[in-house]
Parts: sequence; C-alpha cells; structure tokens
Amino acid sequence: MTIGLPALVGLIAVALLFDLFNGLHDAANSIATVVSTRVLKPRTAVIWAAFFNFIAFLVFGLHVARTLGTGVVAAGIIDAAVVFGALAGAIVWNAITWAFGLPSSSSHALIGGLVGAGLAKGGFGVIVWGGLGPIAVAIVLSPLLGFVLAQLLALNVSWLSLRATPYAVDRCFRILQLVSAALYSLGHGGNDAQKTMGIIAVLLYSQGYLGPEFHVPLWVVLACQAAMGLGTLFGGWRIVRTVGSRITQLQPIKGFCAETGGAITLFLATGLGIPVSTTHTITGAVIGVGAAHRTAAVRWRVANDILVAWILTIPAAALVGAGCYALTRLF
Repeated sequence: MTIGLPALVGLIAVALLFDLFNGLHDAANSIATVVSTRVLKPRTAVIWAAFFNFIAFLVFGLHVARTLGTGVVAAGIIDAAVVFGALAGAIVWNAITWAFGLPSSSSHALIGGLVGAGLAKGGFGVIVWGGLGPIAVAIVLSPLLGFVLAQLLALNVSWLSLRATPYAVDRCFRILQLVSAALYSLGHGGNDAQKTMGIIAVLLYSQGYLGPEFHVPLWVVLACQAAMGLGTLFGGWRIVRTVGSRITQLQPIKGFCAETGGAITLFLATGLGIPVSTTHTITGAVIGVGAAHRTAAVRWRVANDILVAWILTIPAAALVGAGCYALTRLF
C-alpha cells in the first residue's frame, strides 16, 4: 500500500514517539542500580545514561536493525498499515506496564506488535521463522546469561575483596559503577534504538524511498538515537524503584556486578544482530547478584510478577497490533 508523504511523515513521527517512550520506559534498565546505590543522583544518572544511549551508534553496527526490518516478517508484505499496527501494539502495552511499574520489554512489545499486524495481513506464511526463532531463544537466554554472569562476578569480586575494608570496597566500586553504568547504557542504546531504526527503514523501503536494496539511512540512525536519549532524560521513575530496590537491596559492589553482567550480555547480542530485551537482561542480572549469597535476599513475589508480564508481552502486543491493523483496513 502506497501512502502520501504527510502520512509517511506521520508514521515516522509515531515510530520516533515509540522510541522516545522506549527510552522513558527502559530508563530504569540503565540507571536503577546506580541510583539505588546512591552513586549518582537521579538527574545526573539520566544525563549520564542518555549520553551513552545516544553515542551507541558509534560503537555498534546495524545488525539488529536489519533483523527487525527483514528478519521477523517478510519485508515484501510490510506496508504503512502493518507498521502502524506494530507501533500501536507496542505503545499500548508499554503504557499499561509503565502505569503498573512493571519492567516489561519494549523490544518484545514491538516484535509482538509486528508479528500480530503481519499475521493479520498475510497469515503464518509471512513470518520469517529463521529470524523469529533466535529472538524467541534469546527471550529465555538473555536473562539467564545476565543472571549467571552477574552471579559469577559477584562471587569472584566478593572473594577478591575479602581482605579490604568495607570503606575501601565501597569507594572503589562507586567509581567502577560509573564505568559499568556507562557500558550498560551503551548496550541499551545499541540494541534498543536499532529496533525502531529497522521499523522506519522497512517502511521507507516499502514505499520505494531506499531503492532496490534495504539499508538504514544515517538520518534514521541519528533520529532514533536522539529520541531514545531524550526519553531516557525523562526518567521512568516508577520502574526505577521496581528494578533498583523491590527485587533486592543493592550496594555499589552488587550494582557494578549486575550492570557489568548485563552489559556483556547486550554487547554479545548486539554483535550477533539479535534484538534482546534490555529489561529482561538487567532484571536477570539483579536477581543474580541478589541470589549470589542467599536466595532469601531476592523478593521472589516481585520477580514472579515481572515474569508474568514478560510472558504476556508478545501475545498481548500481537493482539493489539492485529486489531489496529484491522482498524486501518476500515478506512
């Protein structure tokens, strides 16, 4: 379906709005630990995270954007109505989970919306199972890898710090947590912003603006990184409290281990071109450091509520995406 330039600009604006809301919704992923450990004040923390969110395009390639653009739903069937359905499904689900303070995945909400709208248009034959399969596996593996890496780091760092005074350990890891928070924000910006890039690029491709070969224009890259950084500046304080203090109590040493374990996971996934959930990753890492010494340190009821939101995200966003696609066909 070919649309006019005003409608195209409007859809791109909606995509950037989603990216901004993604930054707002997922700001907790980058700053919750560093705020909860009082290493940085909240306003300083969001500025720190937003800066590294924005410059992530200088560090990573665009493999994740290509996966979202062509590796979930066949690029040939994507049109303006499918893109609108995908974005609407993601935005509505993000708004619901943000209102309840649940750290659900903006990434999987967008994937769910895209799958739902694609199914509504072309049925199961339009799904690129070779691309969707690794994403489904990553839903499980990314929080588990974050959990394992953060737990191993916590155990090893605690052993190395046995002979140091509590004051020296706290001062050292307050400094190191600035580095780990920066690395996690880089990973967050590198993986999450690319998802919106992929959606905008495939929309432009479907309208003939990219020529015969799919690619992501530089202006799309800059616009998406800027929108995510701006969203991060707005905070997302409801979810900061859930990730930073309701799951387990954090100190600088634990915050460093959680952020570093999460950052390693995101760097690996982004390098492989797999769109993972930064929310799943950091939550798994926070649970990992909480359980490193005793499982009772983790509030498992809160973790269970988050797990339910994770399970519901893709099907719920898919239903909304399919419904919004169907509505566009009435006009």
